[in-house]
Amino acid sequence: MKKEAYFSALITLAVFAIISLNYNSASLEVLDAKIQSLLRGNEMIILFHYLGETRFIVMITILLLLFLWIWKKSYRSVLFVLLSIGVGNGINQLLKHYFERPRPDIADQLITYSFPSGHSQMGLLYLFTLAYLFSNMIGSRKKAMTIWSIAIVLAFFIGLARIAEGRHFPTDVLAGWSIGYSWFIICVLWYESPKRWRKK
Repeated sequence: MKKEAYFSALITLAVFAIISLNYNSASLEVLDAKIQSLLRGNEMIILFHYLGETRFIVMITILLLLFLWIWKKSYRSVLFVLLSIGVGNGINQLLKHYFERPRPDIADQLITYSFPSGHSQMGLLYLFTLAYLFSNMIGSRKKAMTIWSIAIVLAFFIGLARIAEGRHFPTDVLAGWSIGYSWFIICVLWYESPKRWRKK
């Protein structure tokens, strides 16, 4: 992966840190309210939340692990998926229980904590993990760019869907994207480390 990606991971980690320290500030609360007013109730966007549901991600992850284990026999890739998606989910749960931010006040709201958004974080992680592995397999730059474009767009709309249906504040979603991307790049660094050592 290009060095620019590693630098951008530092930026997203900083974004997460800034939001986590200031999400209750007046300025971010105003920003949350403005974005919510633009997206709330948009049925077309809400449909994307299904792609970030836990059951769907678990199903995709299991299929990917079976493909990598049985078909490709790439055991390091299996560990990469478990680190990125599996440990990534654990990180999300730890952060939710650490910050204990209540969700937006709507009828029939979920009782779990809000910050950071699990759909946003895990949606990005499983989509980027798929995009990374399959773009490396196909070896075509044009096809790889198409795969990455689809992954980015889907991850973006999964996050927006949580705002549109009132399950999360916009700052929850941005924080989920940010920490998800940072963790993804950390996993890529581990995955690619043998290649860097061989070059040396």
